[in-house]
Amino acid sequence: MITRRDFLVSGLTATAAGVIVPPVLAKSVFAATADGIHNDRVLVVVQLAGGNDGLNTVVPYADPAYMDARPTLRVQPGTVLALDSHTGLNPALTGLKRLYDAGEVAVVQGVGYDNPSYSHFESMYVWEHADPARRQTDGWLGTLLAKQLDTQGHPLTACALGDVSTPPEMLASKAEVSVIQSVAAYQVQGGASRESAAPALYRSTPGAYGALFDSALSTAETGIAALHAPGVAYSPAVPYTPSSAASPLATSLQLTAEMIVTQPSVKVCHVLLSGFDTHQDEVRRQTALLQQVDAALSAFMQDMAAHGQADRVVLMTWSEFGRRIHENGSQGTDHGAAAPLFILGKPVKGGLYGETPSLTDTIDSGNLKHSVDFRSVYQAVVGDWLQGDAASVLGGAFPALPLFR
Repeated sequence: MITRRDFLVSGLTATAAGVIVPPVLAKSVFAATADGIHNDRVLVVVQLAGGNDGLNTVVPYADPAYMDARPTLRVQPGTVLALDSHTGLNPALTGLKRLYDAGEVAVVQGVGYDNPSYSHFESMYVWEHADPARRQTDGWLGTLLAKQLDTQGHPLTACALGDVSTPPEMLASKAEVSVIQSVAAYQVQGGASRESAAPALYRSTPGAYGALFDSALSTAETGIAALHAPGVAYSPAVPYTPSSAASPLATSLQLTAEMIVTQPSVKVCHVLLSGFDTHQDEVRRQTALLQQVDAALSAFMQDMAAHGQADRVVLMTWSEFGRRIHENGSQGTDHGAAAPLFILGKPVKGGLYGETPSLTDTIDSGNLKHSVDFRSVYQAVVGDWLQGDAASVLGGAFPALPLFR
């Protein structure tokens, strides 16, 4: 027998194959202000977790200091995909280079913040909350969702795809995020019997908690119905990878494409690829990861174009920090500071942004100085792309980056 306590303990979570909404005590609202954002633009955030080595991603191949600092890890100048006479992409990024040549990739160099932390957890917190002081409790995307996005109460406005929990940058007291591992598994945990029992168990709860439970259940029902509606169909226009099982990022981005194509309410998506903490054996490990990134992002952008979505979708990458300039004794690199990131999409004004970091004028005995505050990127994404009030999300204004057409 299913009891009310069963639901209260677990909330409207899902099976190991996929989850739906946050715990039932979270407010089931996407509270839009009167001046909420009214457009169909979509932002996809790709987190490269672990601290991607920026110097071997966007390579200063003409700098002798780079060659000296990395006797075994350096990317050879003859293999670099040149962006100009000084800087180029890792040879694994052939698809991104094609998009760059088409003017659809912005490469933002030297992104970071003052007094950087070299702790994964602290630096992720800074990026997730747009707060180098580490005082904010709401994520920057959660703040945007709660304060500005006009969602009309739709539970699929913000989606984390392939993740096992809500990304911290999407958390806020009045923002709700659907976490989806697969469309087929997006349902109430326990299947049809538990779903059918939910209305009586939730709606018989009196008082304020009953109202919250009722709202959470309505949100879940709406999301499930939308995702499983008859006639909602999607087929990828391009192969994302020869073997999707070998590329979690490809699987997540294909699911993201499905959501964007079939669910007009989707505005913000988050996907994750981990493994970038390359303290040893970096060439092999990072090359494999960058190949995943290149194949998945390239396929996603082609898929968006083929489905007529290219004008409304922008994708950005981030990683909590870069790596140190000099390689270590294990043919890897240790935690560093500033690093590049990518902004992709047809609406993007492609090119190189920020200064190429100096490898000799450094901080903390061998770490790169940043030239672009990461919140300048967020400001462009929130203000120029999503057309929101970036200052209210970020707590202030930052030097502008003209990333969009």
